[in-house]
Amino acid sequence: MRKITPHLWFDKHAKAAAELYTSLIPNSKITNVTTLHNTPSGDCDIVSFELSGQPFMAISAGPLFKFNPSVSFHVKCKTKDEVDSLFNKLSEGGKVLMPLDTYPFSERYGWLEDRYSLSWQVILANEPEIKQRIVPALLFVGAVCGKTEEAMTLYADIFNNSPAGSADSTNVNVLARYGKGQEPDKEGTVTYAMFSLLGQEFAAMDSAHDHKFAFNEAISFMVPCDLQAEIDYFWQKLSADPNAGQCGWLKDKFGLSWQITPTALGDLLAGTDRDRTARVTQAFLKMKKFDLAALQRAYDGK
Repeated sequence: MRKITPHLWFDKHAKAAAELYTSLIPNSKITNVTTLHNTPSGDCDIVSFELSGQPFMAISAGPLFKFNPSVSFHVKCKTKDEVDSLFNKLSEGGKVLMPLDTYPFSERYGWLEDRYSLSWQVILANEPEIKQRIVPALLFVGAVCGKTEEAMTLYADIFNNSPAGSADSTNVNVLARYGKGQEPDKEGTVTYAMFSLLGQEFAAMDSAHDHKFAFNEAISFMVPCDLQAEIDYFWQKLSADPNAGQCGWLKDKFGLSWQITPTALGDLLAGTDRDRTARVTQAFLKMKKFDLAALQRAYDGK
């Protein structure tokens, strides 16, 4: 099954960050590095890598967007020692948001920003078998606080009914709510939820505290599409901000960024023919929603 891929926007450090993460998390590797030339951000390194077998992508494209805790990544660990070791190594040069400690939801847990400001929640997993070690976590704050359940319902409808989905590919596995006396959080909003899209786990929660951040383009989620019909479907269903769409990027009604990306794009950009790569690059830089036929014409030099 094709996988939704987290995409990380760095100023200059995509390769260094990928090297750090793959060195710390077992069963991880860098799979490809491509440099795009003459983009609006200059020359951009695009780094594909896997963390514990899960795909990620990173780009060095200038200081336009900054990471914040609205999107973080849970890292599930089997032992307390593993939690402590990974937390301490990731937090070097960074900032601790919640110190390593025992919490009501875990015997060992900590939340940090690494040296590149990317947020990680390292947790002792109470699971007999860890099927997905890295889990993206969405924090609904500010104007979208209280929208977690609505968002999960929307995503479930979109992905279950997509050409790539199936009736059992999306479901809610855990849903806990705030009760009375937990102000400023409103009773009935989501304190923690675990759900899946196309078989991949995501976490989400509401927080009514006075956070000074919100979803932005620093972290987006790439949805791989084989056919133009899939690209058209996801674009029509997810896009809610006409001004945000560019190069396959869009923002949904909650401000979360997605990239509706043809699976063929990597092959179209690959190889040693720099003129051909430049043609494809210049073609997609002019697009909002990707046009597969136009990309193929650029590849063919037509």
